[in-house]
Amino acid sequence: MNRPQLADLVDQGRGAAPADLVLRGGQVFDLMTGSMIAGDVAICGDTIVGVGEAYEGRQVIDVSGLTLVPGFIDTHLHIESSLVTPFEFDRCVTPRGVTTAICDPHEIANVIGVAGIEYFQQAATRTVMDIKVQLSSCVPSTDMETAGARIDAGDLLPLRGHPSGIGLAEFMNYPGVINRDPQAMAKLDAFRGQHIDGHAPMLTGRDLNAYIAAGIRTEHEATTAEEALEKLRKGMRILIREGSVSKDMHALQPILTERTAPYIALCTDDRNPLDIAEHGHLDYMIRTLIALGTPVLAAYRAASLSAAEAFGLKDRGLIAPGQRADIVAVPTLEDCRAEMVIAGGVRVDADAFAARQTIAPVGRGSVKAPRVGAASFRSPGNRDTTDVIGILPGKIITEHLHETIAVQDGDKRPDPARDLVKIAVIERHGRNGNIATGFVKGFGLARGAIASTVCHDHHNIAVVGADYDDMALAANRLGEIEGGFVVAEGGRVLAELALPVAGLISLDSFEQVESELRALRAAAKSLGVTLEEPFLQLAFLALPVIPALKITDRGMIDVTRFEIIA
Repeated sequence: MNRPQLADLVDQGRGAAPADLVLRGGQVFDLMTGSMIAGDVAICGDTIVGVGEAYEGRQVIDVSGLTLVPGFIDTHLHIESSLVTPFEFDRCVTPRGVTTAICDPHEIANVIGVAGIEYFQQAATRTVMDIKVQLSSCVPSTDMETAGARIDAGDLLPLRGHPSGIGLAEFMNYPGVINRDPQAMAKLDAFRGQHIDGHAPMLTGRDLNAYIAAGIRTEHEATTAEEALEKLRKGMRILIREGSVSKDMHALQPILTERTAPYIALCTDDRNPLDIAEHGHLDYMIRTLIALGTPVLAAYRAASLSAAEAFGLKDRGLIAPGQRADIVAVPTLEDCRAEMVIAGGVRVDADAFAARQTIAPVGRGSVKAPRVGAASFRSPGNRDTTDVIGILPGKIITEHLHETIAVQDGDKRPDPARDLVKIAVIERHGRNGNIATGFVKGFGLARGAIASTVCHDHHNIAVVGADYDDMALAANRLGEIEGGFVVAEGGRVLAELALPVAGLISLDSFEQVESELRALRAAAKSLGVTLEEPFLQLAFLALPVIPALKITDRGMIDVTRFEIIA
């Protein structure tokens, strides 16, 4: 909606002219005082002009019996991890009350570079929700992987100034910051004084001080209350995360009080349509936090006002005159189920979504991996002691285990009876054809294989399996469908989801993606998989900036030492 004229705002606010839209009969939850405000809400264009009074309107919506709260703000997410386009993501979560999403498109940027960021910037001008596009700071995340692109400080500078921009997205290379890596310093210096998102799992003490001193202000990687409190005390805003894999809400819920709420916000980071359909998005976080004992005022502040303040968005976060008209109507605050949503003064419904202009997808034909065979997954060695990635369900941090795996005919083979299965990463950008193998424990996989091109953040092919032939079948199938997820067993594909946009995003509706994810989950469980979300869990096993042991196309990575294991 176009920005209204100043004179219209004043006239409609004082009742000298009918408001464009009036919400009548409800009550407003005031996040400043925690009180309820009776009376109408008047809206001019995309801006609230009146609360707590009686207004006439060109359009009136009856919200009797409902409580009006500010629209929710997801403070950190990768829309690509929803596996759908920004337009389908909009249609999926805006009806749940999410009216602002602060995204980092570094998933697609790691595949196709600056063009991926520009795609999201263009989409952000056309969605019903307001998408803020942070500029990806770490493409690739480290030099211990092969990505499809590299973005330096000079590449980011021309992207500044876009209406969707806030600043620099999560600075994942925290060792680069504290060790003054020249490329890291150049990016930080280019955005000095602007908003810079953080990403510093388990960083503490003087190293944490140094990281924050570089100008980094938010943190979504805290996984314990103790870690979050240290970061709060040192001035960071904590973003409580509840994604499809990274589930930190229960651990951090005790720190969210009315005293700390101004400095805490909510985010999902990576959440797929199946979890959204089954549980929800930020609405799920709000009602769960309240059920766990968080004060109602603290939960709603974290979901909107505190989030807006953390990112310098002074035009939203409250239902008050002069604020953006982002409003969610709920029957009860405790249950937090949106009955009606207004985003930027527009009622969120099928007509609003149909009126959008979309843009063509990008990043087609991005899977350029070599074809592999069973022999590609052999792990030669001459010692039994083996580094093994230990999965921690509900977390993206892992354990660095050491297991004894016998060498047989020059190869260490999977041992499903001990939950030790093979994992491999295959470079798929057509750069070098690297293949690295290792072992992982925690999948519960008894047979077959699972493969994916969603492989954070370089997005090479990751495949885990108990059978080499099935691993090869699943990996090769990804090349045929332009990327996605594949589950294979006994020489046949059991289920698949094609993600032809950069190997990350489907061209189908979120309902279709949800349906195919259900089939994939069922197929994975038929192989013995015990994880609730095996596909994104697999993706995070390749992210070398999250402790403790990971794998990329260059080998097993000791993240604590920040080095490739010889």
